[in-house]
Amino acid sequence: QVQLVESGGGLVQPGGSLRLSCAASGFTLDYYAIGWFRQAPGKEREGVSCISRSGGITYYADSVKGRFTISRDNAKNTVDLQMNSLKPEDTAVYYCAAGDYCSGYTLPRLIYWGQGTQVTAFS
Repeated sequence: QVQLVESGGGLVQPGGSLRLSCAASGFTLDYYAIGWFRQAPGKEREGVSCISRSGGITYYADSVKGRFTISRDNAKNTVDLQMNSLKPEDTAVYYCAAGDYCSGYTLPRLIYWGQGTQVTAFS
């Protein structure tokens, strides 16, 4: 059975950190490029970061570059997003998705899609 599940969201103070994980079952994540997306209330869904199939190339939206880090843990069959120096404008539901390849920090075509995890960064 194919599943893609995000975890690790929560409520933090601005300046705090969270680590999100994207876990797969029924397929192997290292066969796919993996992207992280987010959607804030009243806004369109936007790409945040993408990691290549090999894990050797990573991409970040300008809004998160230098604060977020995407990485693979193939032994756990996960892709993680380390988020540091969180800002109120980072508040959103974060989703991971699997695709054929990254197009910059997004995926041009989604093959699998998770249900999302809430990240809130407010005082």
